[in-house]
Amino acid sequence: MTILGKKYAFSVSVETAYLLDQSNPDENQYAFAYTITISNVGSIAAQLISRHWIITDANNHVKEVKGLGVIGAQPLLQPGQQFEYTSGTLLATPVGSMRGTFQIVAEDGILFDAEIESFTLAVPKVLN
Repeated sequence: MTILGKKYAFSVSVETAYLLDQSNPDENQYAFAYTITISNVGSIAAQLISRHWIITDANNHVKEVKGLGVIGAQPLLQPGQQFEYTSGTLLATPVGSMRGTFQIVAEDGILFDAEIESFTLAVPKVLN
C-alpha cells in the first residue's frame, strides 16, 4: 500500500492461486494466478499508467516485467473507486515471490508510485 498524504492514496491487495491444470512439475513449470485490487482511497482522481513487477523464484532467478497499464487497461479511478484484474505468471520452482509498483498520475499532474509489497506464490502444502 502506498499513501502520499490524504490527497494521493492508493491501496493494493493481492490474492494468489496455484493453477494445477496449467502447470507441469516434471518440466519445472508452475503456473500461478494473482488477482489485484487497486483502490483509490485518496481525495483526487488518478490513473494507473504502467506497472513494474519483480518476480523471483526459489532459485533466486529474477524476472522483471514492465509495461503500460494492466491487462491492456489504464484505469482512471475516482476517489472511492477500485479496479480488479487477474493475471498470471510461470515459475520454474514451486515457490516464489512477486513485488512491484504501479505508476500513477493524478488528475492534477502529480506522478507517484503505488507500491505492491512482496507476496508469495506457492504450490499448496509446499510451505508449512
